[in-house]
Amino acid sequence: MSNVTLQTRQQGAALVVGLVLLLVLTVLGVSGMNTATLEWTMATNDQYSENAFQAAETGIDRALAGGNFTTQGTVTSPLTVLPNQSTFVSETSFELETAPPPRPGLGFSQGVGGGGFSAYHFEVGSTGQAQRNANSVHNQGFYVIGPNGGGN
Repeated sequence: MSNVTLQTRQQGAALVVGLVLLLVLTVLGVSGMNTATLEWTMATNDQYSENAFQAAETGIDRALAGGNFTTQGTVTSPLTVLPNQSTFVSETSFELETAPPPRPGLGFSQGVGGGGFSAYHFEVGSTGQAQRNANSVHNQGFYVIGPNGGGN
């Protein structure tokens, strides 16, 4: 026969190892949650920046499509965009400014002929804003050919 000896007193090493593993898994879980939250915040910030960009581009498009080009001063048109019950609000403003004095177009001789024509240069500035202080500023220049002498 064989003698079997049982150890009557356990040291508790399994409990310590189990608690250390539980601590390591908890730290990994918390750091993973923090990383996921940071990535989500970065993604939403990128979406808000894109919304501000699109709002600024919309301001320029509306300014050019509106055709309210005057050489007598500055035109300012604020616009608030709320597309389809979305969670963001964008405010767009633009200004049309002429660059005095108007420059004559190609093929125009100074002082020759009756009326002539000029190229009136305008500058459109548009600012788009969205949540979390997302801001986008766009400028676009263009010119309109018109009669010489400063018409509208």
